[in-house]
Amino acid sequence: MKYFLTLTLSLLLFSCSSDNDELIKDVSVKLKFTQNWDGTLIDKSDLNNTEFTNKLGAKLTVNKLRYLISNVSLINGANDTTKFESYKLIDINNTDSLTYTLPQKISEGAYKLFFTFGFTGNDNISNAYSDLTTASWNVPDSIGGGYHFMQLEGQYKDTLGVQNPYNFYTARAYDKEKDSILDTSFSIETGSILLKNNATIELKMNVAGWFKSPNDWNIYEKNNELTSDFEAQKLISENGKSGVFSLGAISQ
Repeated sequence: MKYFLTLTLSLLLFSCSSDNDELIKDVSVKLKFTQNWDGTLIDKSDLNNTEFTNKLGAKLTVNKLRYLISNVSLINGANDTTKFESYKLIDINNTDSLTYTLPQKISEGAYKLFFTFGFTGNDNISNAYSDLTTASWNVPDSIGGGYHFMQLEGQYKDTLGVQNPYNFYTARAYDKEKDSILDTSFSIETGSILLKNNATIELKMNVAGWFKSPNDWNIYEKNNELTSDFEAQKLISENGKSGVFSLGAISQ
């Protein structure tokens, strides 16, 4: 009888242990990138078509929007970090580029999601990434080298209502006079996310945010040749840190 009870208890403990093991599973994570203008969705159909108004009242269209993220990381409650050594070029004109499945699965649980807008200094090496070079994503060495962080292009109406082109490009800031470089990439944290099943996490970019807070952007004065403008890149980076990116819906 004693042997029978011991065996039964052992089987129960083993069963409970097995059940607990089954509760903790590996899940895949997909990032979905969406773009909006102060809440109004922007997609491929809006390119060269829809007119938007920035904070200072300038009317503009979006003809191209591409941007790069890198160093995606998930940090659990014990501060253990899973870092994905990769990057992703998002192009609003290319539907396939708007999702990114992280290259390895993680254990289910609560995480904080981090990513870098652009490349940090150590990763931003001229001609290091053949696919980005092929995509004309590189910055000429004469104005700092490395790669762009964002290419935003379109048309804006000047004070007389005449259409003019703008190139709102972001990259690391290069001071030609001092021949010095300032890393203007920045990191984004989404806050806690509970991952129970294979999950799709929406990351939203408010394009209007690039033109406001803390720096109201006067597109009439600053609209081209921004990649080589040291002060402009610092201001753009400040705006990017201030609420351009946010966490959207999570489907599991």
